Amino acid sequence: MKLSKLPRVKLTNLPTPVEFLPRLTEHLNGPKIYVKRDDCTGLAMGGNKARKLEFLLGDAMEQKADTIVTHGTSQSNHTRLVAAATSKLGLKCEMILEHRVDINDDAYLKSGNVFINQLFDVDIRYLAANNNIEDELKKTAQAVIKRGGTPYVISRGGSTPVGTYGYVAAAHEIMQQFDEQNLKVNHILHATASGGTQAGLLIGLASVESKIKLLGICANLPKEAQEERVYNLALETMARLDCGFNIEREYVVVNSNYVGEAYGLPTKKMNDALLLVARLEGLLFDPVYSGKALAGMIDLIEQGKFGKDESILFVHTGGEPGLFAYQNQLSLKS
Repeated sequence: MKLSKLPRVKLTNLPTPVEFLPRLTEHLNGPKIYVKRDDCTGLAMGGNKARKLEFLLGDAMEQKADTIVTHGTSQSNHTRLVAAATSKLGLKCEMILEHRVDINDDAYLKSGNVFINQLFDVDIRYLAANNNIEDELKKTAQAVIKRGGTPYVISRGGSTPVGTYGYVAAAHEIMQQFDEQNLKVNHILHATASGGTQAGLLIGLASVESKIKLLGICANLPKEAQEERVYNLALETMARLDCGFNIEREYVVVNSNYVGEAYGLPTKKMNDALLLVARLEGLLFDPVYSGKALAGMIDLIEQGKFGKDESILFVHTGGEPGLFAYQNQLSLKS
């Protein structure tokens, strides 16, 4: 498994830091809590998708593509980073944004990632929630071809086998940081949705025979559905990488207890978690993904699911621009 030989472009400032959170650790009276700052990847306010895009856009440029076709929800972090990356690399971008979350105030419809997308040189098409998004992507790609362009389609938040390489590499980076800082971590927790972050971390940890337990806290699907999504993506990615090892289904573990009413809608536990960590550690998290995962971690610690002598690494996947979009849904009182 030689990631260094795969097509890749540089979009990030790596390695991102691993930081100890002493005040949160003391407040929760539980395990030591560390955070992997993938909100600091550097491109357009950062986030985990930038790691995936290094390999996806490397592949696109290897194929001589000149136009990236992609999609996301109105407040998609993925599309923000695609817009920034294509501008940086001199590629064209055709973007489809779906209004899938039932929030209709000006902050949600005009600020946050929506506003940032408009700063870049991309063509944006807005749609109501669309169950045939793959057909829309194909139509857009065909239109690019008709006008003489060469499209490269990125779907599902960049969580394709190629995009998943980004978090295989991230797992290796994390393990190297543990060695350098002499850290013994028992659990890695993170937000999971389209699945590429979790699948990549699983593969990367397995490749170095790590015994660290990985838990994805889901932002959209029920537990079984999300675990199957991640497992199937891991198998596809491993087949492409020609890995000399297997990952058992039982190692794909998801907790979907913190989704709330629906994808993209805030919960009280998420709101409280955002305020707690902002006021104890000065860190910001997004309301859709990392915030709900943070709420899950805090709740699990309070339930005593982790030993006080253990250590946790929480992977901060970014998404802070979403705070501006959700300002009318969030409370500043815990």
